[in-house]
Amino acid sequence: MLKEFRKFAMKGNIVDLAVGVVIGGAFGKIVSSLVSDIIMPLVGLLIGKVDFSNLFITLGNGHFDTIAEAKKAGVPTLNYGVFINNIIDFLIISFSIFIVIRQITRFTSRKEEEEASNTKKCKYCLSEIPLEATRCPHCTSKLD
Repeated sequence: MLKEFRKFAMKGNIVDLAVGVVIGGAFGKIVSSLVSDIIMPLVGLLIGKVDFSNLFITLGNGHFDTIAEAKKAGVPTLNYGVFINNIIDFLIISFSIFIVIRQITRFTSRKEEEEASNTKKCKYCLSEIPLEATRCPHCTSKLD
């Protein structure tokens, strides 16, 4: 059973997935920092010096200036500012992944177009064959 697990864990796809998860986690931290430390303070400054990460509604009794004060007092809060930050994080990460996938798709489609332009179809068996071929390697028909 241990040998089977080792064989499974060392497959190329599993290792690629593990690397992707680690890089994705690091990328997520970078984007979160970008949003909370750079973008949101600028947006808050532009709309009137509002700190989105500290926007909340107290669901209990009392008035608190920060979420930390409310949590320390044990009062539940509705943290909609943190939710706004998380939505912006998600949008930036989603857009970044979209750009990466779009570029990968462009590269693969170019490669397929190049391969397709170097081949033709055999008129007898409809197999893809090189343009220079004089005889089909699949059905051995003579080509014009």
